Amino acid sequence: MSENLTGEQQQKLNGLIKKGKEILDGPRIYTKFTGKKEIDDLINNIEKYSHLFVLGCVMDRQIKSEKAWTIPYLIMKELGGFEFNRLLELRLDNLIKIFNEKKLHRFNNDMARNFYKAIQKIKNNYDGNASKIWTNNPSAAAIICKFLEFDGVGQKIANMAVNILVRELKVPIKNLSAIDISADTHVIRMMKKLGFAPEDATREYIIFRAREFYPEYPGILDIGLFQMGREERASKRKEGEE
Repeated sequence: MSENLTGEQQQKLNGLIKKGKEILDGPRIYTKFTGKKEIDDLINNIEKYSHLFVLGCVMDRQIKSEKAWTIPYLIMKELGGFEFNRLLELRLDNLIKIFNEKKLHRFNNDMARNFYKAIQKIKNNYDGNASKIWTNNPSAAAIICKFLEFDGVGQKIANMAVNILVRELKVPIKNLSAIDISADTHVIRMMKKLGFAPEDATREYIIFRAREFYPEYPGILDIGLFQMGREERASKRKEGEE
């Protein structure tokens, strides 16, 4: 039994761990990154369009995730195709113009620069093949470090990316103990509501609490907490409308 948990809280924690294990041990999952099939088909195809997955991660900052994951698709559609080499046609000034004209992000100039730098990193560090970030069964820590090397990617997104790769997309990855929980607003709120963390808990506290609960793979708690938080918020919005 985890320290400082009641029997009811421990039961809820066990349920979250069980849910995470079922997803981890199950078949590959078609992930709805945007909710639009044409786009999600491409992003889920990490064998052919790995750059869309990585660039979507780079864009996922302070806007709705569905919008962030759509940005690489919209840019590449303008280029007439989705092969990585087409991105090499882009100059930074062109990207900044596209971001601002189409209002792709909350921070158009900064994110255009991050997008451009990500293209160059994929080209120079991974020979234009972003899947080299996670191929050959590397450790989770090594992949997280590689994501952190992209401008604009922090702890939350780096861990989210590796969690999706191993959990939904079934990429072989070693040493899952390095994958932390992605402490976004849903996860933090539910950790507090379930009594796993005090109301004044910091983001760092939440991360280390998850490590305490399941040191073999702290990120296993992520999917259950996130879904609970999203469903709760959707329910509250619906009640407010009615």
